[in-house]
Amino acid sequence: MITVQYAKAFPNMRINAVEPGYTATDLNRHTGTQTVEEGAEIIVRMAQVGPDGPTGGYFDVEGPLPW
Repeated sequence: MITVQYAKAFPNMRINAVEPGYTATDLNRHTGTQTVEEGAEIIVRMAQVGPDGPTGGYFDVEGPLPW
């Protein structure tokens, strides 16, 4: 909900939430099913969204997710 509120409050910015997936990191003792590079892909992609891109959404590597 806070993502949607920020997106409304700052209409000139693209504000989204992302789900990197089950990534092998120290937090899960490297039991994740994907590498850090694979998990970072959606984060980098959404960080590069242009001014006409989506805002107020929730995304994973496959696309939009329902709230």
